[in-house]
Amino acid sequence: MSQNTTTESAWVRYTLVGLALVFMFLFLLLPLAAVFTEALRKGVDAYWQALQEPDAWSAIQLTFITALIAVPLNLVFGVAAAWAIAKYEFTGKAFLTTLVDLPFSVSPVVAGLIYVLMFGAQGWMGPWLQAHDIKIVFAVPGIVLATVFVTFPFIARELIPLMQAQGNDEEQAALVLGATGWQTFWHVTLPNIKWGLMYGVILCNARAMGEFGAVSVVSGHIRGQTNTMPLHVEILYNEYQSAAAFAVASLLALLALVTLVLKSFVEWRSARELTAPVHATPKLPHWSFNNELTH
Repeated sequence: MSQNTTTESAWVRYTLVGLALVFMFLFLLLPLAAVFTEALRKGVDAYWQALQEPDAWSAIQLTFITALIAVPLNLVFGVAAAWAIAKYEFTGKAFLTTLVDLPFSVSPVVAGLIYVLMFGAQGWMGPWLQAHDIKIVFAVPGIVLATVFVTFPFIARELIPLMQAQGNDEEQAALVLGATGWQTFWHVTLPNIKWGLMYGVILCNARAMGEFGAVSVVSGHIRGQTNTMPLHVEILYNEYQSAAAFAVASLLALLALVTLVLKSFVEWRSARELTAPVHATPKLPHWSFNNELTH
């Protein structure tokens, strides 16, 4: 027999559920439906034509290229930062943790201005970059740097509490068995954090493709060159090309829905592993580290 986890009466629970459903309908489902409705208002042919337009196609390509560069970089940085913070004690650990959280507290526009100050024509490194014909601001490198900055915390912040909760017992057991640091990471640490890592990567990728503020500052809004999809949507909407703007926006919404499905799958698999029977002995690789080292 199931037991209620709360003591509230039925009408209170139904009211709360109803309010939540109304809120989701008004602020999530209705706007999402409006995006797809407006995108297809002039027909499927006009929809595909808007997506195949050269500037739109360039924005789509740049968005994916930026994500393909920024997410792997944040994967490496995030895992390294989380491993250092969760597994070791060292001077400056609290400061490093604060730096990881910094992009959460700084406005994306301010982050973009920081890169303009550093790499712009009148910035600290501007004259040197111009002398060597290197373009960062108002070019793809600046967009990638701004995206890396605003998305850096997602992977690290997902892994730090997970690694801290798991502790160091299994890593220490692997080292006692003769494993090197890399072997311990690949065969012990990585399998234990794989679902948390995937969750962080999914969130990082979603933010990378949808980032507007920081990218808007460093891109220069050069059509066909430095506009990502969010910037291209703004330009089209300001030019009263609403159907084309909603067509590109619908693609971003579709990517968000795919991200939501992947996120739900990762949460489901992670929950299944957490509720699986716990063995008395740690889950170490079945092979011997010493034997691998001798081959």
